[in-house]
Amino acid sequence: QVQLVESGGGLVQAGGSLRLSCESSGSIFRIDTMGWHRQAPGKQRELVASITGGGRTTYADSVRGRFTISRDNAKNTVYLLMNSLKPEDTAVYYCKESSYINGQEHWGQGTQVTVSS
Repeated sequence: QVQLVESGGGLVQAGGSLRLSCESSGSIFRIDTMGWHRQAPGKQRELVASITGGGRTTYADSVRGRFTISRDNAKNTVYLLMNSLKPEDTAVYYCKESSYINGQEHWGQGTQVTVSS
């Protein structure tokens, strides 16, 4: 059974930085695509960034150049480094793992990021 545990959220002032972590267990992590999504109050969940098992990355236009997604396959962990944070980045951030083998998707419990102006 795949389990994802996120950490690293919190309260930060605008212009600050945070690093989110998501540790996976119960999967073949190294070949799966990992993603970070976020959901702000009253809004739909949206993709922030993703990284394939081969290391190819994609970013939402709103975060490109400010956020960096990376992975450490030895630790079964994906990271999201968030720089130059803005109040509009405030949301619950979720980690998602998409299985390369069968396409199943698994979600973490979410971690709150709040950016004050």
